[in-house]
Amino acid sequence: MADDMTGSELERLRAENERLKRAASRGITIKVSEKGGVSVYELGRFPVTLYQEQWMKLLRFSAVDGRQHDIALQVVTSRDI
Repeated sequence: MADDMTGSELERLRAENERLKRAASRGITIKVSEKGGVSVYELGRFPVTLYQEQWMKLLRFSAVDGRQHDIALQVVTSRDI
């Protein structure tokens, strides 16, 4: 009986592992919280969560000042993280 439970537990864990691998390979996902924060997942190790005012400030900066800093910005691939 213990071997049967161990086998079924192992199979359940393998299925969960596959599900998590597929979920991780979906790419960038966005979720909006009840409080209005927008979280972006899969950019790095941790999600990035900002509120509307913060997103607007970031977008304004990237449209105007971002071009001035393009030379100094470093390109990082997912393998570098």
